Amino acid sequence: MDTLGIISRYYIPGSLAYNMLIAHSRMVVSKCLEIAEKIRYQDPDISFLKEAAMLHDIGIFLVKAPDIGCYGKRDYICHGYLGRALLEKEGLPIHALVCERHVGVGLSIRDIMALDLPLPARDMLPVTLEEKIICYADKFYSKKPDALCSEKTLEEVREDIRKYGDNMLQRFDEMTLLFSKTS
Repeated sequence: MDTLGIISRYYIPGSLAYNMLIAHSRMVVSKCLEIAEKIRYQDPDISFLKEAAMLHDIGIFLVKAPDIGCYGKRDYICHGYLGRALLEKEGLPIHALVCERHVGVGLSIRDIMALDLPLPARDMLPVTLEEKIICYADKFYSKKPDALCSEKTLEEVREDIRKYGDNMLQRFDEMTLLFSKTS
């Protein structure tokens, strides 16, 4: 699959948004492969991981994030479900689910309603092993221009997530446990 070709349908190659997306996505791909190697016994789909990790943030150009060159109208949290719609139109329904389900540590319908988030009222929790790997790996990298290629420590990620509540931190800790088992 030509993931860069798909991305180039929505982003101008060389633009700030394109460069940020590509750099971030490549870091996430690398982290996914590192995790997949540790849990080979769970048989993660490496090819799918590479593709979906490159495409997981394709919806960011539709949100308001001028510091990374994105001038859309929606709140940043919307990039997941907006990316899902893009990839469904591309005929990639399984990759599309990764877009929607990687935001935060996944969002339940209960989370969406309780936090009054500007999202469709449906569960957006990672379900498959690959969705969980991408969701988890994504948390270690920001799209902040000054920290784009800096991997956060586990404790830094936990501190970031802790701000959103104990249930979110528990989800992250469950993923950490899942990906730390080596057999």
